[in-house]
Amino acid sequence: MEGAKEFGLRNVSSHCSISDMDDYDLSRLLDKPRLNIERQRSFDERSLSELSIGLTRAGLDNIDSTYSPGGRSGFDTPASSARNSFEPHPMVAEAWEALRRSLVFFRSQPVGTIAAYDHASEEVLNYDQVFVRDFVPSALAFLMNGEPEIVKNFLLKTLQLQGWEKRIDRFKLGEGAMPASFKVLHDPIRKSDTIVADFGESAIGRVAPVDSGFWWIILLRAYTKSTGDLTLAETEDCQKGMRLILTLCLSEGFDTFPTLLCADGCSMIDRRMGIYGYPIEIQALFFMALRCALALLKPDAEGKEFIERIVKRLHALSYHMRGYFWLDFQQLNDIYRYKTEEYSHTAVNKFNVIPDSIPDWVFDFMPCRGGYFIGNVSPARMDFRWFALGNCVAILSSLATPEQSVAIMDLIESRWEELVGEMPLKICYPAIESHEWRIVTGCDPKNTRWSYHNGGSWPVLLWMLTAACIKTGRPQIARRAIELAESRLLKDAWPEYYDGKLGRYIGKQARKYQTWSIAGYLVAKMLLEDPSHLGMISLEEDKQMKPVIKRSSSWTC
Repeated sequence: MEGAKEFGLRNVSSHCSISDMDDYDLSRLLDKPRLNIERQRSFDERSLSELSIGLTRAGLDNIDSTYSPGGRSGFDTPASSARNSFEPHPMVAEAWEALRRSLVFFRSQPVGTIAAYDHASEEVLNYDQVFVRDFVPSALAFLMNGEPEIVKNFLLKTLQLQGWEKRIDRFKLGEGAMPASFKVLHDPIRKSDTIVADFGESAIGRVAPVDSGFWWIILLRAYTKSTGDLTLAETEDCQKGMRLILTLCLSEGFDTFPTLLCADGCSMIDRRMGIYGYPIEIQALFFMALRCALALLKPDAEGKEFIERIVKRLHALSYHMRGYFWLDFQQLNDIYRYKTEEYSHTAVNKFNVIPDSIPDWVFDFMPCRGGYFIGNVSPARMDFRWFALGNCVAILSSLATPEQSVAIMDLIESRWEELVGEMPLKICYPAIESHEWRIVTGCDPKNTRWSYHNGGSWPVLLWMLTAACIKTGRPQIARRAIELAESRLLKDAWPEYYDGKLGRYIGKQARKYQTWSIAGYLVAKMLLEDPSHLGMISLEEDKQMKPVIKRSSSWTC
């Protein structure tokens, strides 16, 4: 992933030093006491309509979690009955050792983990940086292990970086943009540390990350839910940081859809892969971040307006995604029979999709039982590819209804060879190749078929798959996937990704000791050992966001 960027120190304003700035983020809040608060009703159980009616009643007293001692999250899934007799796999100790080796320190305090610890590689590029999206599985591993301090440090440090003025080629980014990554520079002579941030100005393609801000909000909620410490989220700095992110993505303009318009390369798939428009990964993360922000924002004078806007957007977004992005056997058959050039509000084919544009592979890929959220929907265009991250996050955020969540699991089981193969998990399916590959990727040599973002297999996705399996009551799927990973990952030195139709081969340019491959495995193992950890990364369904669209679904096929 990070190999798609080149790191270079350029004289731009976002590369200013913070070595002399007030280091408020690591000192001002760290000594505040934690609150052990008992609540009668979790925030997740409150409906959005209740929120829109009673915004002024209470602030974070109604947060969507209850604190459980020992770093346990407040999810009511029972812990594993074998918890006390759990025999860890020999890989677990090796993984923890590798994860701790990747820690990055700023002024003697841990602030994140580097992307990869691969000394065998000739080119470091930007793999020695702390990436926001990469750190999430590391953060979850530390939270589940009862080590929340590094997560708090990371949240505060990136929040401080958000406040920098961000200019790329004389053009100023939105105030709320979070960095893609940052690097700590140690000066042994002056005995000082300096941070350099990258907001996209050093990336291949010069694309700013849309997902960094969403992951930051999601991680803030995970920290709060895991520790019961409300003081961090309640600070004016964190409240302002969330409002700035929301200002960017809730702005009203010419778009007629509630989804978020994005460029190629703005997410985990950070190279040109034809995901421009409304990619499922960003829409699912957008939905989840909105729901997390709803739980964390204070309903004060400034927060109340954002809460009202979030409630309205969530209703529209859930309706749009569940209706137009969802594909199962029945819906595929409906699209196959679409009429075109329809006009007015009565049109069935609202996006004027030409049935002849449906790729042949979809008809064989779609099982009778099962379904998924497709990659993209926009005028006259449906990207029918399967994307793992977007579908897993859709389950965890409850963007997917319970029935749709079950159907996604059914699809994974039915198409195990295609989506999992010999190494979990395909980032997308199928790969694009030949002339289409040349057009879509711009002949990108790293994204050849079944490699990297073009159908490569990414071990980091194991934690999301495991979380989705536990939430849907299908832990056996996760166990099967973890066993596959355990047969190869340590022996192969924790690669970044695997190549090939089945994920058999270590990626041609994959870094070894890739930190999020290591952390993703640890999080998956800890989730299976103690499913109550799921609460920090999962949101329960809101009963007020039931889909309006009714039709025969795949699970009744």
